[in-house]
Amino acid sequence: MNSIMASISSLPPSNFPVTMAATALRPTRIVTYAITHRWKLPTTCYFSSIPPKTLSSPSHIRTATSVASTTETAPLNTEAEASLPLKKVLIPIGYGTEEMEAVIMVNVLRQAGAHVVLASVEPQLEVKLSNGTTLVADISISECSDQIFDLVALPGGMPGSVRLRDCKTLEAITKKQAEEKRLYGAICAAPAVTLLPWGLLKRKKTTCHPAFIHKLPTFRAVKTNLQISEELTTSRGPGTCFQFSVSLVDQLFGENSSMEIEKFLLMDTADEVLRKEEFNEVDWAVDHTPRVLIPIANGCEDIEVVTIVDILRRAKLDVTVVSVEKTLPVLGSHGIKIVADNLIKNVADSIFDLIILPGGINGADRLQKSKILKKLLKEQVSDGRKYGAICSSPSILHKQGLLQNKKATAHPSIASKLESNTIVGSQVVIDGGLITCRGLSSAPEFALAIIAKFFGHGRAKSVAAGLVFEYRAN
Repeated sequence: MNSIMASISSLPPSNFPVTMAATALRPTRIVTYAITHRWKLPTTCYFSSIPPKTLSSPSHIRTATSVASTTETAPLNTEAEASLPLKKVLIPIGYGTEEMEAVIMVNVLRQAGAHVVLASVEPQLEVKLSNGTTLVADISISECSDQIFDLVALPGGMPGSVRLRDCKTLEAITKKQAEEKRLYGAICAAPAVTLLPWGLLKRKKTTCHPAFIHKLPTFRAVKTNLQISEELTTSRGPGTCFQFSVSLVDQLFGENSSMEIEKFLLMDTADEVLRKEEFNEVDWAVDHTPRVLIPIANGCEDIEVVTIVDILRRAKLDVTVVSVEKTLPVLGSHGIKIVADNLIKNVADSIFDLIILPGGINGADRLQKSKILKKLLKEQVSDGRKYGAICSSPSILHKQGLLQNKKATAHPSIASKLESNTIVGSQVVIDGGLITCRGLSSAPEFALAIIAKFFGHGRAKSVAAGLVFEYRAN
């Protein structure tokens, strides 16, 4: 076992080599998974599109409103609400943790009403993850040792899974979780690298990332995207993390809640990817490493920011995340603090091959107010360079007149506010130098389409395989 772990810990920090064909279903389709025994818990849960107010209270119980709502609603203050069981979730992160997996889990579970604690296993709260994104954890793992959690969920990534494995406090918490038959789960490399040496996969059917499946006991390893075995849930990688997270919601809150979350994530929408013109391979090609600017603000949709950055960096694009706020740390839509690479004022005179605007209602409003960003976008279009937006941010382009004579898509909550001859009901739309996306669960396809436009379908397919995500080249 020691030799196995030593060989695992020597692997590179990201982009695992894939040893088998990726067969993951896209997040817009219902995943088929094996269930040894389904763990059932109370089913009541509230939903809204309103993010938590602060990091200190990420699990703020929210009123039942339309998932597409953009109007803030005060939380209920009733005896019925007070009687709802609080579901407490621990998600640990360490140096090299897979950022997509960590952020998707935190976002989805907080949206479902769980009190999610993002805990650092490092000496500091600020943690650099596998593809360069830096998050600020809520607390140190040492503060969690005496707490009881309804769920402990481990993200993968390398060397992140090793960092989790070597944390004695986390090991004790997770072992106690298993001994007391409470929910625990792991995704990507974590089942093989973290749970296996802890002895927490005994008599459990388990799946994990294809690059690590050979580390699992052969008679217990399965190649499904999602595997539930009594109180343990495992999944294969970033490309299956939406299904993994929705399954955890189902086990914590029940089927009705998981169905509402699927709607919020736009997992129930049509799955076509529309291009106004024929998709020409590498027709965005440049004679240098493509430079991409992603501006962020307080309230930006954290899933979209982290997913796009993660996937584009896997393809070796030069991605710069800039804050339009006065500080580098930016608070995302669901209480996740993301540390930007720079302030936007410091890149005002720089040239980028592509500017991408992330969504989130509050974040889009704050991006819209940035004079520097308006200037950059105007110059981007006038110079014939590429630009794009996801979720609610096409509204920014609309207000600046940058959607004229263009086909685009947007989140359903803001699509009706744009010109009817502009909006197309598809997940991703490419019209010349403009690329737009509906948001959330379509973010991986959005990022992969960008990669294909710069480098061709071959590189996009290779990146998708590492994600365990089905890439469609058409």
